[in-house]
Amino acid sequence: MAISKRTDLALEARELLQESAEAITEIDGVIAREYKRHGCPVTRVEILSEAGEQAMGKPVGTYITVETQGLMRHEEDAFKRTVRAIADELSPLLPVGGMYGVLLAGLGNRDITPDAIGPLAMQNSVVTRHLVDKMPEEFGHMRPVAAISPGVLGTTGMESAELIQGAIQHVRPGAAIIIDALTSRRLSRLCSTVQIADSGIVPGSGVGNARAALNQKTLGVPVISIGVPTVVDAVTLMADLTEQAGQPEPDWSEIAKFSGGLMVTPKEIDTQVETLARVIGYAVSIALHPEMDADDVQGFLG
Repeated sequence: MAISKRTDLALEARELLQESAEAITEIDGVIAREYKRHGCPVTRVEILSEAGEQAMGKPVGTYITVETQGLMRHEEDAFKRTVRAIADELSPLLPVGGMYGVLLAGLGNRDITPDAIGPLAMQNSVVTRHLVDKMPEEFGHMRPVAAISPGVLGTTGMESAELIQGAIQHVRPGAAIIIDALTSRRLSRLCSTVQIADSGIVPGSGVGNARAALNQKTLGVPVISIGVPTVVDAVTLMADLTEQAGQPEPDWSEIAKFSGGLMVTPKEIDTQVETLARVIGYAVSIALHPEMDADDVQGFLG
């Protein structure tokens, strides 16, 4: 019996579709291209039509995957190059015109490491709304940026969507950037991939705990999501390893009964999540404040 492999990455959804169609090279309504940005491999997948949306199982939009393996290999200037690559891919997705405010939202549970990427990214982001408001002489040239870490339903009693909607009604930003942990189909992409999308996000969808969608329709402003895959479903992982080893497929329905919904994460998850949260926080800050670089962000954050 075939298995439905879990992934939040558009790059992998395209791979799975091509694999199931036996070497199909083009998907109706989907355009993909690969290139490098500051030494980081980038894959850009654009879903252009309803046909593409149905085939990929994802909304119409642009999905950009930046690979960050250089960070884990400790390559020279890898941190600054990765920050700049993500910032340069994010910038064109932002609405154009004016110094509109932006709301940052870091989703997830800060007490569970694989789910803490969002809250930790907020700690590494330049937040300026209060400074622009209270000290316009010194900070009036900067974009007003506010940040929220809404936590999880089990600790707040409120959906993240409800808290973010409330913040948007109060702050009235021109756009929202939402950061969350994702799931991947492959171990090799855990904590080594950053996905940027302009179609919003459905928190928890990859781990079978989908919450309310966060997109322009539900929030009333353009929504850009940034995600890092930090876990892989155990049965999905077993299926991929079996395939890579050239072994015959077992009855996945029987195996799934005993998996208990297990998710797998790297043993170095603590340092990897901390590093990537810093990378994303810096990249978002530079995209929103183009006059800054990584050293400026570090100085601003103290």
